[in-house]
Amino acid sequence: MPSPTASARATAPAAPIFVGTAGWTLPREQQPRFPAEGTHLQRYAAMLKAAEINTTFYRSHRASTWARWAESVPDDFRFSAKLPRAITHTARLVDANAALDAFLAEVAVLGAKLACLLVQLPPSLVFETDVAAAFFQALRERHPGCVSCEPRHATWFTAEADALLAGASVARVAADPVRAPGADEPGGWPELAYFRLHGSPRMYYSEYTPEYLDALAARMAKARERGVPVWCIFDNTTLGAATGNALDLLSRLGASDAAA
Repeated sequence: MPSPTASARATAPAAPIFVGTAGWTLPREQQPRFPAEGTHLQRYAAMLKAAEINTTFYRSHRASTWARWAESVPDDFRFSAKLPRAITHTARLVDANAALDAFLAEVAVLGAKLACLLVQLPPSLVFETDVAAAFFQALRERHPGCVSCEPRHATWFTAEADALLAGASVARVAADPVRAPGADEPGGWPELAYFRLHGSPRMYYSEYTPEYLDALAARMAKARERGVPVWCIFDNTTLGAATGNALDLLSRLGASDAAA
């Protein structure tokens, strides 16, 4: 997956920014900001142009479900899909090719609306060069599209791990809360910036402040200046904060900066 040249970037259209949430729940207090008619996904997709599918971490879905999701959103909508825990947490990236094949066959139903795969690793998974190299090689042999990885053990935040991810064309997620120095900045493959925000100080619950969103919008705009796609997914969904945060961030970025 070659990187664009500087001259190509200079003439290319502005890189897209995708803002969304983990899932597409519409909390009651945010529902007036969405159309009144349609399914939750249809209403969500009228205002936000991306969503991360997290249910794939727990279970598989029928082809008819994937097809319904793809048909429910506009042509410019994009999904990110999280790899199953059977691959990342149970197999811990080892001998997972059969599960990987099954997962990729499922998500293929989304077609062009699948823009990224998310590989979230367990906090206990230590970086091992041979294991990581074999897994990402197997993934790359099967999937040419964008891939982001959210490691959570401190051993992944090293020059060696970063180089391995970059060599496999895998972007390292910029995450909050920060688990290790540098974890709040995108790493790995530089042709994708993927921010994943879980809520802070209380993970999955806390709402991000206006000041945080102001700074985040500036960081995303700066990343976009490099001419690469920028994603931001809010995962502080337990009390519904993610939806409001996503809409508020989008307003800061400006409608013209959103993938539309």
